[in-house]
Amino acid sequence: MVNVDAWKEISAELAKDNVTLVAVSKTKPVSDIQELYDLGQRDFGENYVQELEEKQPQLPADIRWHYIGHLQSNKVKYIAPYTYMIHAVDSFKLLQEINKQAAKHNHTIKVLLQLHIADEETKHGMDEAAVLELLDYYEAQRADLQHIQICGVMGMATFTDDTEKVRAEFKRLHNFFVYLRQTHFIADGNFTTISMGMSGDYKLAVEEGSTMVRIGSLLFGHRDYTNG
Repeated sequence: MVNVDAWKEISAELAKDNVTLVAVSKTKPVSDIQELYDLGQRDFGENYVQELEEKQPQLPADIRWHYIGHLQSNKVKYIAPYTYMIHAVDSFKLLQEINKQAAKHNHTIKVLLQLHIADEETKHGMDEAAVLELLDYYEAQRADLQHIQICGVMGMATFTDDTEKVRAEFKRLHNFFVYLRQTHFIADGNFTTISMGMSGDYKLAVEEGSTMVRIGSLLFGHRDYTNG
């Protein structure tokens, strides 16, 4: 069930700050995605390769699909032909595989480097040192990586009611993004994205510099996992 009023309100709110809304449509039916598409939404986020494979052919070709879940290298080939952006790059091996599969389709895929900014061990992502090591490999082999475009960073804050803790985690991610933009990406005008903030904390994220938020339950209601 799409909450049209919420979508209109959130979209207008984010537009003021030039923040991109990614509607997280995982476990939601094609009809809900189509309804939001008809209202003007173009960016949709999915977490599961098989689910995205099933949905993509049933929906308009100009949807910008964001793959926001943890992605195994051996699954990249299935989503490479049409994925617009992959948010959760957490290894150089995965970056190489995305480039390899995108090249087969003469396609360039935008990617974000995922940082682990939360206390929770269950969340994926690299620490700052691992990102810098990945970028050393990337810069050394950049000539062979023409089918990916590193556009920024992504992170998920700790799931907690402690807003100051969440704010501090977002601030840290923003500061690291600024550092990367001023060093490794100083000559790269594509490095502009900070994907942070979800339904429960997106307002804090925007206050701390987010340029892209991933919102699901506020738009679609709570998810139904009973069907897999």
